[in-house]
Amino acid sequence: MATTHIFIVDTTTFKYHLEYLFVGTGAKDAVIDFNANSASRLPAQTENNLVSMIADSQRVREGDFVIFYLQQNISQGVYDGKFYGIFKVGDDLSFLDNNTRDQFLRDKLNKSLTFRAIVEPYKVYAQGVTEWEALDEIRYIKSPNQMLWSLIYRKLKGNRGNTMITIYESERLVRLLSNKNQRGTLGGQKFTYDAGVQEIKKDTASHSYTGHKTDIDVLPRLISKYDRGLAFESHLQAYIVQNVGRGTNKSLDDSLINNGFNIEWIGNEVSCGVGMQRIDVALSLVQDDQRVIVPLELKAVTADSKNIVQIQRYIDWLEQYYIPNRDSDIQPVLVAKKNVKKTSASYKGLVRAIKDFNRVNGNWFPLKYVEYELKNNTLKFEIINY
Repeated sequence: MATTHIFIVDTTTFKYHLEYLFVGTGAKDAVIDFNANSASRLPAQTENNLVSMIADSQRVREGDFVIFYLQQNISQGVYDGKFYGIFKVGDDLSFLDNNTRDQFLRDKLNKSLTFRAIVEPYKVYAQGVTEWEALDEIRYIKSPNQMLWSLIYRKLKGNRGNTMITIYESERLVRLLSNKNQRGTLGGQKFTYDAGVQEIKKDTASHSYTGHKTDIDVLPRLISKYDRGLAFESHLQAYIVQNVGRGTNKSLDDSLINNGFNIEWIGNEVSCGVGMQRIDVALSLVQDDQRVIVPLELKAVTADSKNIVQIQRYIDWLEQYYIPNRDSDIQPVLVAKKNVKKTSASYKGLVRAIKDFNRVNGNWFPLKYVEYELKNNTLKFEIINY
């Protein structure tokens, strides 16, 4: 299995996404000046927002699935938002096409899409599934936890341009698309969008994607902020999402991926409630018939006992909403900056809180506590025995 990503489009952009076979997100007029760079002139909040978008983009990996969501636009005749698909990611990791005058297709898109990935046809269905059919129709829902909560939370909390959904949510959405189209897909490799009938159509014209494909690297900026004692939690999330499981940082993989397991799904900022609580990073690991869901709480400072309270909320949500749909063990993980004062009262309080947490959650794996530090211009991760 693989991660499914929902990309938001409008009636203007959808046509070009289909014709040139790419997906993307962006942030209005912002120009990325910190890629592979230790410095930035951007305001801290602007930079953090952009790095969060980088984290969203870097979870997109080769072989993942893409479904488009066409936004409601009554003035253009789109009375219901619709989901269209299915496409597959063609390249490993997304890339940067910075917000400059020569950004590919910017004039036609009428907006800047900075973080992009190439896709290819997989099972392309002509008709879309309406938002009502996907999110509100509960005729065949036996339990509330079977609803597409990832997309419902997205509506409640704001419109992220690239939202991942869980594997069981993807299976349901794909089934809805198949049923809507009487299981019939469009053949061929060339497609466009017909706004008149609001359907994907076969295309006869050939279009080549020839834009910039710059690799994304947040590590130099993360190191700079780390050295100066500045907040870098969004950068840490982007770094982990980009690198985990790819063999680029052995200590990261050894710390987060159980021996012999592979990543089947990856998420970041995984909403787990109608409030603002979100799991920083989540991994679904699989080995043969065993599956483990791994919620990660990330800290750009040393850990304390308060972090355990947050992880308990993740466990409570996973038990009620995730596990009934995707039977798995749970491996909670806390990732924090190295604490050199292991004899301090704060650290002892953290250990007590972890042990209490493990007793309460005895059905699952004990909490894994991972610390990181900067060594030789990279992050070194280590499992701490407590």
